[in-house]
Amino acid sequence: MKFFAASDEEVANGRTTDIYFEHTMKVLEAKGLLGKQTVSEFTVGWLPDDWKWAVLCGSEELIRLLEKKNIDLWGIPEGTVFKARTHNGIKTPLLRIEGPYGEYCKFESPALGFICYASGVATMSARSKVAAGFKTVMSFGVRRMHPSLAPVIDRSSYIGGCDSVSSIIGGETIDQEATGTMPHALVIMMGDQRTAFKAFDEVVERGVKRVALVDTYYDEKAEAIMACESVKDLYAIRLDTPGSRRGSLPDIIREVRWEMDLRGYGHVKIFVSGGLNDSTLKELANAGADGFGVGTSISNAPTIDFAMDIVEKEGDPVAKRGKFSGRKHTFRCEGCFDYAVSLDIDDVPSCPRCGTEMKLIEIKLLDKGRRVSEEESPKAIRDRVISQIERLEN
Repeated sequence: MKFFAASDEEVANGRTTDIYFEHTMKVLEAKGLLGKQTVSEFTVGWLPDDWKWAVLCGSEELIRLLEKKNIDLWGIPEGTVFKARTHNGIKTPLLRIEGPYGEYCKFESPALGFICYASGVATMSARSKVAAGFKTVMSFGVRRMHPSLAPVIDRSSYIGGCDSVSSIIGGETIDQEATGTMPHALVIMMGDQRTAFKAFDEVVERGVKRVALVDTYYDEKAEAIMACESVKDLYAIRLDTPGSRRGSLPDIIREVRWEMDLRGYGHVKIFVSGGLNDSTLKELANAGADGFGVGTSISNAPTIDFAMDIVEKEGDPVAKRGKFSGRKHTFRCEGCFDYAVSLDIDDVPSCPRCGTEMKLIEIKLLDKGRRVSEEESPKAIRDRVISQIERLEN
């Protein structure tokens, strides 16, 4: 092990699970109980930071983990906006495993890890997209986390609504080109701003949009004009001034926009990065920023605390304290996105808010360990997310 990261094989073999599941397997095997038929649900008691909604992400990895196991897997589709509880306070069942408990017992820890982290990243990305008024949002967060997480960070942030990702492997994971232009280090190594801007324009392939970083040495508006004058096909300038130096970032954006417009560079966009989050983007978008590189707040998004619990054993409803026993079916109102559950799949609930019949939102993902449908592309999942969050309030 050169780097401290579990391999695919180690995850698939249950090596990343909590040790007490291994103890449990030994006990159940000794007592002849591994083959007991069970139903286990994935639910969330509450969402972090008083979020009203979240985006399910990571279930593709869960499917891959449980493929070829003798179980059925049901769940809401990846990229579905969900609420932690139904309209009457029942924890919403988001995924469900049915089958012999011994088939999936030792995979509970990685199963939860897949969806807890990815759903948090996807949700923060979606919240950022909404806060930005659906302007361009770029995922810049891989440098703040363990590098082995780069693919899942970039995939989850893209699915959640980010328009692009920054890491090379992340771009490959979502079948998109990674985006990014220059760091401050390039300007420093080249000696001055104009030389750096011109060298980048001369050397880097034309398919890469010309975005100049304009706050290395001088005032932002001074460097922005330098960039406009130095690069003929300049697409945008980027402000990345540290919070300790920037003063009022909305005012800097307005000032830079004014000075570029005054000199005939109204077509050059303004991108902003550095310490941004879903609570700051709206003001910056209103000030005139056209795009945002959001890093740490996405890659270090609050984890969504999914739990996995047995709710049925050998056909009988069972549950630990604080859980609701019995196999349930999950419905959603397509008008307001409120959720409801029913013990009978044919007993379709009506939305108390909209008065309309709810829709069964769960689908079968695995049938005796076999995929029911082909894997969806990240773009198709992202399109699903965007179509939903456009109808939601943050």
